[in-house]
Amino acid sequence: MSLFITIAIVQIIALMSPGPDFFFVSQTAVSRSRHEAMAGVVGITLGVAMWSALALLGLQLLLHRLIWLERLITIGGGLYLCWMGVKMLRGALAKPAPGAAEPTVQVYAGALRSLRNGLFTNLANPKVVIYFGSIFSAFVGEGVSSSARWGLWALVVVETFLWFSFVAGCFALPVMRRGYLRISRWIDGCAGAVFMLFGLHLIFSQRST
Repeated sequence: MSLFITIAIVQIIALMSPGPDFFFVSQTAVSRSRHEAMAGVVGITLGVAMWSALALLGLQLLLHRLIWLERLITIGGGLYLCWMGVKMLRGALAKPAPGAAEPTVQVYAGALRSLRNGLFTNLANPKVVIYFGSIFSAFVGEGVSSSARWGLWALVVVETFLWFSFVAGCFALPVMRRGYLRISRWIDGCAGAVFMLFGLHLIFSQRST
């Protein structure tokens, strides 16, 4: 039980550190709808489920041995995050200036698109598999049974879903939506810049290794 509590604490601390997943969920919830944000949460959770399962199966060891493969995947993920950032920046620039016109919150019936974007946003950072690999190697020894290992996997997946569901619910509150209406250009622009910075960090971190 202490092992599960330890992993749960480490995972929630990691989840609370703002990253592309957090900015994607919060921006989707505040600018579109809670429904679309929750679809994005499902996509992110699927990504975490895949990365953590691969870590349990030893993918991080393969990436350590095949440096070129890790670099290729990381650069591809960085380019995707940059592309998402450019899309957000273009959307922010296309919005009317404050006072020029009364903006409206965009609500689309694009749950499937949000799910896909959430999944790709999470998968765009292959360093996540290194993170999970480090956790499992540090806390999960050879004496831990296979059922316990996959129990930890389920814990990580459920914890991820619950945390980002909380984030989506908070940012979809009416007070948050009203605040977004006033400064939507700045919020979307900052979110786009953050995505580009994360993407560029992934790309240039590979050039320096």
